[in-house]
Amino acid sequence: MTHLEHVLSTRAGDAATAAPHEEWPTEVREILSGWGRALAGACRVFRPSTEDGVRAVLDLARRTDASVGLRGAGQSYGDASLNTAQVVLDVSRMTRILSWDPGRGVIRVEPGVTIRQLWQYVLEDGWWPPVVPGTSHVSLGGAVAMNVHGKNNWKSGPIGDHVREIVLLLPGGTRLRASRSENADVFHAAIGGFGMLGCIVEIELQLHRVTSGDLLVEPIRARDLGEMLGVFESRMSEADYLVGWVDCFPRGRGLGRGLVHQGRYVDAPDGIASTSTLRRAHQELPDALLGVLPKSQAWRLMRTMFNAPVMRAINSVKYWQGALHAHHTYRQPLVQFSFLLDFFPGWGLAYGPYGMIQYQSFVPAARAERVFRRQLELAHEAGIVPLLGVLKRHRPDDFLMSHAVEGYSLALEFKRTRANREPLRGLTRRFDDLVNEAGGRFYFAKDGTLTRDSIRPLLAEERTRRFAELKRRCDPDTLLQTDLYRRLFA
Repeated sequence: MTHLEHVLSTRAGDAATAAPHEEWPTEVREILSGWGRALAGACRVFRPSTEDGVRAVLDLARRTDASVGLRGAGQSYGDASLNTAQVVLDVSRMTRILSWDPGRGVIRVEPGVTIRQLWQYVLEDGWWPPVVPGTSHVSLGGAVAMNVHGKNNWKSGPIGDHVREIVLLLPGGTRLRASRSENADVFHAAIGGFGMLGCIVEIELQLHRVTSGDLLVEPIRARDLGEMLGVFESRMSEADYLVGWVDCFPRGRGLGRGLVHQGRYVDAPDGIASTSTLRRAHQELPDALLGVLPKSQAWRLMRTMFNAPVMRAINSVKYWQGALHAHHTYRQPLVQFSFLLDFFPGWGLAYGPYGMIQYQSFVPAARAERVFRRQLELAHEAGIVPLLGVLKRHRPDDFLMSHAVEGYSLALEFKRTRANREPLRGLTRRFDDLVNEAGGRFYFAKDGTLTRDSIRPLLAEERTRRFAELKRRCDPDTLLQTDLYRRLFA
């Protein structure tokens, strides 16, 4: 009998025979959506503030024969945190810092703590989250459950590589610690397991030491996709961060042109100058765009601009401006470099009533140019050009449901309309075929289009079968489900 099986057999019975709760958690009926607003569902939402509250929701769901989907800050683009007509357990009120060791940079938090709350808590002590996505409003519970990556994935891996321990509350009420030395199989399955094994109630994370709150940033022009990939390959050894902005509108020789931004940590000596850059006031983003328009209302202006003719012009100006300033290094606060989406709150609202779809695929380096070039060509042929493209470099990791490869990802952001919904679905099917033929992978935190056929190569993998076995052991009644889980795995 494995340690996990022993824990389940000795504790699950205790949970099942526990006295019923005298008072059930408060339920709210809500229509929830993914961050991209293309997918939504009416759900029974519970927002407990304690671990006992989480246990009570799970208990209630079992007693009422309901399934439970887990939700953090609701920043997944598609349906990963939706559970239509069923229970959604929202952990956004579980925001305590449980312990902090500023000497070692080790922090222990509840799952609702956001990356914004995290950096605000630790930066003045000289620490920074080792991996961050493009917004700071992601909860750490969601970040770990999706094993998010950042602009430094080829160098630092996903956030899971920096998690020391998690505590899971399994569907049957069992409390399980998991790390690389204890219940390691569950550790490597729950991180990146999109909330299908249990609710993460504690996270212990190793942070990254910084001596300055600034980065040295250098923009580099790339005249086409091949040149951009070449910039990444030549800069990986010296950079701490690399991200490529892709102008998706040009065709022919300029296909995939754009700008690569390289970031390097500043090795600042101790003193007043370096200390001041670590302060929150130095990092905070401005409250208004151009000093005039409140950021909370920026999406209204952006909505008038989010169409192909205007975005074509904006992208062209951005590219040529970047070309003029290429190789001019400047200093930028970590927050401003890391969280582009936070400059524009309500970015998803700017896409209009039908929302947006971001299609992100991960392809081995040797095949990346061919696959990504063909994706852009197919988008032009379909008349559905992405308004935004982002290129990143990646490395493999040890987590069972990993999306990473030794190669690249390209994220393509499409405006969804009443007219293009079906053509866009057909276009992403063709993308799926290209990615699978190249031995690529997909990222469930961004997904809203995959089908079970699309992920058949993933389903056939040995590590996916190991994940399915752990799902059966940790959640034998399949209490934990989401719309994404049913769409792809049920």
